Amino acid sequence: MPGGRLTQQDRQRIAAGLTDGLSYAEIARRLDRPTSTISREIGRNGGPSGYQPQQAHRATAQRARRGTPTPPRTAGPPSGTTGEEIIEIAVRAGLPRMTARVHVDLLLSEDGRRTAAELTRRLEVSPASVSVAVNYLVQHGYVRRERDPQRRRDVYVIDDEAWYHSVVLSARQTLEAARAAMASAQTYGPDSPVGQRQARSGAFLEQVSLDTLESADRWRDLLA
Repeated sequence: MPGGRLTQQDRQRIAAGLTDGLSYAEIARRLDRPTSTISREIGRNGGPSGYQPQQAHRATAQRARRGTPTPPRTAGPPSGTTGEEIIEIAVRAGLPRMTARVHVDLLLSEDGRRTAAELTRRLEVSPASVSVAVNYLVQHGYVRRERDPQRRRDVYVIDDEAWYHSVVLSARQTLEAARAAMASAQTYGPDSPVGQRQARSGAFLEQVSLDTLESADRWRDLLA
């Protein structure tokens, strides 16, 4: 029954959905449950990478017998719909899952700042995983790296301008691809089928990237 207690079979279907890479919303739809029910169930029982249906079922039964509330989760991004759904959206858009987790943890932090050690502790992952994720985020303009002279360590920062820098960086990379395509068109000859195809692609990508840069500058004040 929608809204009732999850059964062991429900939990097995949740685990299968996670294995298949389904979003929380899709798992919820297949079980005819609210998405928040699925996100809470996964968040309180090991997260998407550690969810075990049998252990989750036993833990729920033990909590019910004790009559005590579920202890709050302190590590990783919020287990509610907001944080987990943002992660799933980012993954569907092509962001690696660990990178998405780091990005969301920074995005939803109070001051938008974390050290690598803090990210490692909160997300319960290895320092190497955090290093790969933050390097990707810095490279693509999502966060910036600052140096804390007192603690002598790097601090990773996300602020309102991060979205502007990310959009601009992406548009400039597209512009480079456009100009490479137009250069290729000249190499193959503007009258050849390959040259014509490359010229059309380059013209399209150039115009889209220039429009994006102009739009980002026009609306930048909305981030202030």
